[in-house]
Amino acid sequence: MTPDSASTPLMRQYHAVKQQVPGALLMFRLGDFYELFFEDAVTAARELEITLTARNKEKGAAIPMCGVPYHSAEGYIARLIGRGYRVAICDQMEEASAGKKLVRREVTRIVTPGTATDAHLLRSHENNYLAAIARSGTRAGLAYVDVSTGEFRATETALEDLSALLETVNAREVLVPAEATLFPQQETLASASGAPAKPWLRTELEDWVFSSDYSGRILREHFKLHSLDGFGLANRPCAIAAAGAVLHYLKDTQRAALDHLDPPRHFDRAENMVLDAVTVRNLELIEPIFSDGGATLIGILDQTATGMGGRLMRHRLLRPALDRDEIESRLDAVSDLVRETILRAELRKQLGPVLDIERLVAKVTIGSAGPRELLALGRSLDQVPKIAEAARQANKPLSQRLSETFAKLDRVPEASQPIIDALFDSPPLAIGEGQTIRPGYDAELDELRDLSQNGKQYIAQIEIRERQRTSIASLKVRFNNVFGYYIEISKANLHLTPADYERKQTLVNAERFTTPELKEYERKVLIAEEKILEIEKRIFGAIRQKAADHAQAIRATAAAVAELDVSAALAQVAAENRYTRPQFSDSEMRIAAGRHPVIEKIAGEEAGRFIPNDLYLNDTTDRLAIITGPNMGGKSTYLRQAALIAILAQMGSWTPADSALLPITDRIFTRIGASDNLARGRSTFMVEMTETAVILNTASPRSFIILDEIGRGTATYDGLSIAWAVIEHVLNVTKAKTLFATHYHELTELEGIRNLQVSVKESGDRIIFLHRIEPGKADRSYGIEVARLAGLPASVIDRAKQVLHEHEPRAAVNPIQIRLFEPTADDLKQKIRSLNLDEIRPIEALRILEQLQKEIT
Repeated sequence: MTPDSASTPLMRQYHAVKQQVPGALLMFRLGDFYELFFEDAVTAARELEITLTARNKEKGAAIPMCGVPYHSAEGYIARLIGRGYRVAICDQMEEASAGKKLVRREVTRIVTPGTATDAHLLRSHENNYLAAIARSGTRAGLAYVDVSTGEFRATETALEDLSALLETVNAREVLVPAEATLFPQQETLASASGAPAKPWLRTELEDWVFSSDYSGRILREHFKLHSLDGFGLANRPCAIAAAGAVLHYLKDTQRAALDHLDPPRHFDRAENMVLDAVTVRNLELIEPIFSDGGATLIGILDQTATGMGGRLMRHRLLRPALDRDEIESRLDAVSDLVRETILRAELRKQLGPVLDIERLVAKVTIGSAGPRELLALGRSLDQVPKIAEAARQANKPLSQRLSETFAKLDRVPEASQPIIDALFDSPPLAIGEGQTIRPGYDAELDELRDLSQNGKQYIAQIEIRERQRTSIASLKVRFNNVFGYYIEISKANLHLTPADYERKQTLVNAERFTTPELKEYERKVLIAEEKILEIEKRIFGAIRQKAADHAQAIRATAAAVAELDVSAALAQVAAENRYTRPQFSDSEMRIAAGRHPVIEKIAGEEAGRFIPNDLYLNDTTDRLAIITGPNMGGKSTYLRQAALIAILAQMGSWTPADSALLPITDRIFTRIGASDNLARGRSTFMVEMTETAVILNTASPRSFIILDEIGRGTATYDGLSIAWAVIEHVLNVTKAKTLFATHYHELTELEGIRNLQVSVKESGDRIIFLHRIEPGKADRSYGIEVARLAGLPASVIDRAKQVLHEHEPRAAVNPIQIRLFEPTADDLKQKIRSLNLDEIRPIEALRILEQLQKEIT
């Protein structure tokens, strides 16, 4: 800071505030604008694409400066947060008035990617998580919170599992100790599976914040608990340290009560099916693989009516349950609503007017909810009895889960009724921008409003009377916050000014005056206006605090509404798309006429456009199936739809199949397609092998694996060898149910596998893809026909056929048959000399090589 930059009281105040929020862009309230100065201004002007100006140019010490209107600041803040910046909001804590040179200003909140609560900064159907990680030796703790809803969870795990665990949380901001080395090579938690890690803001805090003593104390004090053992955190010091760091950071940034937060509850990865980032991406659960858009599974499922329902739907999709009783309970609720069509329709109708209760009550407890948001909370709670009443539409008794959920609906009248009684039907965004409290609610307020309104009318009458008295047609009676009420007369008419006018201010083209009468009414009106604002703030604050006092009861109602919303949405999807309720088995996976839920929807309602297929796997004789056949025949669709059906079933949804008997799956792994990751120095093949390594090192017998074209990213013999070895490892070591699609037809000769093929119909030199999966193995891939369909020039297609014709006969003449792992008795040299390399199929060459290697060792 230069001497010139701090030469004024205002800039000295600015620098004092700036020192309180290092690392944040400071938005400094000046009148109707939030201004930024110095480096903050340069950054904000660049990111927001607004004009960069300067202050104090005339003094030769220009200060970079830019600003945004305060009433539209949230949109600008959202853009800065979206680019990973922290923004500190410094507001005026008192009104500017005559004689006051410098108003008091304070930082009222610090907005970061992980602590955002405003609607501009959030997606209604997505959680916005702030996470913290702590380490002690080989153990690590992870805690995460959504301050916009109050959800707060924590866990402890082995250090090597931390990166993958954080990946599943998908936090926007992560708190870490400033000095600790948490990860090898100081990487910023790149995906353990090799998938591109989603961007998040890394925020360093001092190490003492992560001490278990401090963290335990701050958690117990905030939640008024004697012990955290009741929430599953006993003997988990790393989890407590991470949770305490989260709470510390929230208290520092929000600077308000956080009564809506749940105490941090322990969670265990073993409670849910694990879906890593690669699987989520490959199955297009949330986002399409290609950036140009496309349908996703969440897009099909999410017919929820509320924000909290949408978030619960997303949560269940990304974390399907493992507990069979929980899954069956969810399915019972969906089944009720599939059967009870009138109840489902009425329930969805009554859910429509409900706004995001979870996030509204969060803003209430933080103290940032304005009149409109408080009214939205009151009206949403007022809708709850109508939702509960919908249960009367049922023709048969409802399942235990659905009945209990309806019973949990509570209007919380202690909070909702005062809101409905007090607030205007159309209140302003903020107190002071219009009438907030309705007439008749407070007698003193009504009296002051009458005085204020009549006083303003009297001022207007003064203007008319004074114009007549002075014969000055342009005479004006006006008001501003600095000089109050005044009479303005132009310079040309000053000679007509009455003697009883008192000069108040001189302008370039006019003079301003007052009179005893105007002074007296000004005093009365201003006192009334100030008193009105004071009373409205007091009443509004009391009502908002009453709602905050009942935050936990309101959140319980929000959870029940979300549960009903998800069950109704899944029932609607099931009814619309002819889904069926899945059943569960200890060992079998049997799907009859299974369909891909997204592709089926894209294909439309035309009969026969999507071809369903069956699937059968078990833990013994049919653990692994190899699917061969042409590209575009439906292999990848078949693989994906099996995984999606398993996910749908365990999240509690009906499934797109005539019937589905499924095992409870602990993890689903996918290896489908590949792309370069040049930023991390990985080729296509390296990405493919990294993903495959994660599967082989992590999968269990309860997992479900789908592999597509393993080994195609390298030379033929290398790729075939790797694919062969992968299958043997899965069969003999991993023992997980597996679908393996390949163009290596040699793999179909492996023992212990089940062969499936994509059926085609040949017509001359053309083929028709039937998209049916049948038992058997394909002997051709029809690659040339696919190339023709892709539009390769006819000359290229013809030449390819010639080359194929030249090579296929030689490959088929006198093939050498050698069984795996059986040594030959022939002389080694003679055997090598007798080989005709032009006539040996690749798999046969590999077998011979293996036998020779054994003979010389």
